[in-house]
Amino acid sequence: MIRLNDITSQVLRYHPKADIELIEKAYVYSAKVHQGQIRLSGEPYLSHPLEAAYILTQLKMDVVCIAAGLLHDVVEDTHADLDEITVLFGEETANIVDGVTKISKIHFKSSKQRQAENVRKMILAMSTDIRVIFVKLADRLHNMRTLGFQPEEKQRSIATETLDIYAPLAGRMGINWIKSSLEDLCLFYLEPEIYAGIKDLTARRQNEMGEFLKSVQAVLIEELAKVNISATIKGRQKHFYSIYQKMVDQDLKWVRCTISWLSG
Repeated sequence: MIRLNDITSQVLRYHPKADIELIEKAYVYSAKVHQGQIRLSGEPYLSHPLEAAYILTQLKMDVVCIAAGLLHDVVEDTHADLDEITVLFGEETANIVDGVTKISKIHFKSSKQRQAENVRKMILAMSTDIRVIFVKLADRLHNMRTLGFQPEEKQRSIATETLDIYAPLAGRMGINWIKSSLEDLCLFYLEPEIYAGIKDLTARRQNEMGEFLKSVQAVLIEELAKVNISATIKGRQKHFYSIYQKMVDQDLKWVRCTISWLSG
């Protein structure tokens, strides 16, 4: 489980002069009001805001945003109220917590509603402080990472909502690593056989593709050097959901059979 020190140490790496007192105060308060609450995983509920706050440090967010990450569930899930958060942590922090709470209360009657572009616009419009979106994405990413403890029906429901709304929202915000992570997790729960097949096939071809990329990089660097251009060339493997999308574009039924045959 992530500890407070993991969060504050990370913040001080990218912002050495940060006043981490607000983060420490938010941690103590969150631990107090969530005391006795347990997640389905069996872990103390506090593990969730800690994980969300740590994700925010990976995004190099400021102290106020990370404090709000530690507090993002206290109004919805404990006896705490927004007035108390404002008094203790300031209006800026309270506004972020309030924004995340309001987004969490949005429910959709159908997939069509979830997929509508105006839903994402509505969420953005509700977020007078853009840090609300960052906290909500951190919250959703950790929830998706621990989705396996939910009943199967709820897994599919949350994964579908995530794929329709939050993964595209992360893409719109330019946070591609969160977008990719959410999409891959959604594929794991919505199409487990295809996910397993893609994972197996990419693992089998990893060494082969690695050698191919090295040879391509060497050729490109050599050719660029001929015209006095110094460059660093990097390659990356497509994430699983991106591969899946290409499969859908080609012929999903055929690919299902191919994966089954190769994996067998």
